[in-house]
Amino acid sequence: MKRWVTVGCLLLTALLILGGALLFDDRAVVWVTLCGTVLSVVPFAVSFEKGDPSAVRTVLLSVMVALSVLGRGAFAAVPFCKPVAAVTVLCGMYLGTEAGVLCGALSALLSAMMFEMGPWVPFQMLAWGLCGLLGGLTARWTRLFRLLLVPVGIVCGVLFSAVMDVWTVISIDNGFRLTRYAAALTASLPMMVTYAVSNAVFLLVLCVPFRRAMDRLHTKYGL
Repeated sequence: MKRWVTVGCLLLTALLILGGALLFDDRAVVWVTLCGTVLSVVPFAVSFEKGDPSAVRTVLLSVMVALSVLGRGAFAAVPFCKPVAAVTVLCGMYLGTEAGVLCGALSALLSAMMFEMGPWVPFQMLAWGLCGLLGGLTARWTRLFRLLLVPVGIVCGVLFSAVMDVWTVISIDNGFRLTRYAAALTASLPMMVTYAVSNAVFLLVLCVPFRRAMDRLHTKYGL
């Protein structure tokens, strides 16, 4: 049930972001970002009310978001090589899909305050939120087989680039055209590959320490 709530909120967020970008000017981005943030909180709030181990889980989610934001800042000088998607996937793996979605959305929003806010931020929130969803949906297999994180990281890289290229087309044309979108995807292919590979590397490097930490927390708190 919680996963359906998460998927439904992501679909509403996608429609909201697309509608805001196509129908309104850049001044509406504040309201679109605010509504997208509220929608990303809903699935986690539902799981909170369902009686999950909320206190420890909420603290862990806060730590994951902080690590994601700090990681983006630490790698700011390295183009298309950021650990945000990897941390978000790991958050979804160990804390659930709703936590992964919220981690991705908040990571985009909070890290944008370090760099620059703009109409592309809601698209980043959606893209990294989808990475968190993917982390949660594949957790059953990636927890057992570490190497499966490689294709997950690659898919996240492709997914992020595909979502952000929607914004690229809308910002250029004030509308969406498939031909322009195909051209944007082709032009961004080198960046997409770089980001996909870096995601896979970050996941392989981070998964072992994260797993050890989560195993200890599971033993202590039953999380």
